[in-house]
Amino acid sequence: MQDINGLIHKIKHGLDTQVSIARLRRNRTLAEAATGRTVLITGASSGIGRVAAAQLGAAGATVLLVARRADELEQAVADIEAAGGRAAAYPCDLNDFDALDAMTATVLADHGHVDILVNNAGRSIRRPLDQSYDRFHDYERTMRLNYFAAVRLILAFAPGMRDRRDGHIINILSLANLYGGPGYAAYVASKAALDSLSTSLQAETHTENVRFTSIYLPLVRTPMIAPNAVYQNADALTAEEGGQIICDAIIDRPRRLAPVMGRVTALIDSVLPERADSIRSARFRRGM
Repeated sequence: MQDINGLIHKIKHGLDTQVSIARLRRNRTLAEAATGRTVLITGASSGIGRVAAAQLGAAGATVLLVARRADELEQAVADIEAAGGRAAAYPCDLNDFDALDAMTATVLADHGHVDILVNNAGRSIRRPLDQSYDRFHDYERTMRLNYFAAVRLILAFAPGMRDRRDGHIINILSLANLYGGPGYAAYVASKAALDSLSTSLQAETHTENVRFTSIYLPLVRTPMIAPNAVYQNADALTAEEGGQIICDAIIDRPRRLAPVMGRVTALIDSVLPERADSIRSARFRRGM
């Protein structure tokens, strides 16, 4: 457990360092980046999505909150409005594509366009290969929410961004996309698909002022990690820290936002894949 805590602490510190350097260099505030903008955040009823929504609402954005739990969304909207912000709730199960398409149509009818899309909703499944032989549906359901739902949202809102030559699509990924996630193969693969899609679409929209940002988050203390006993006492970002990183991405519009350690590990993986595989294997067998 101490090894896990130490690794996550180093990763967290590396991300903090990168964000802190960006803050020193930036020449605008969150209010300047957000005022008058329409921002849609999925997974906004709790955790980092809700924190980011609150900060953006306070900064002058019109925040559209999407999640399954209508009661929690309405409370989040009420909190934002009580603080003087503008927000609206769009309850939707993103696994239901008919409901998702109806929601995006309603959003466009209500607001005309979305300036910033934050694909934050996600499903994580921890199940090693030897427990997955008869569970193909685990891979289907992670892809459905983590990848295909995000793709449908991008396809719904990207046309308006391209027409206006102004837009930002932020995808919340996992640090495991850089250093590997044994035991979480279905989850990591679904996030990797979204990352690869963004790389290709960024090339297509590079000259149109449409930015794709990939955020490779380390462990965050949210209900998603609660079922895994290994992480109960592990060092992790708070929801407030994770939400602030989303806001930092909106201010700075980086192509990628990741801890230095994750970037170094990805480089090692590309140069010495066998060595990286052995490190991942050892970590997996220790129960991480």
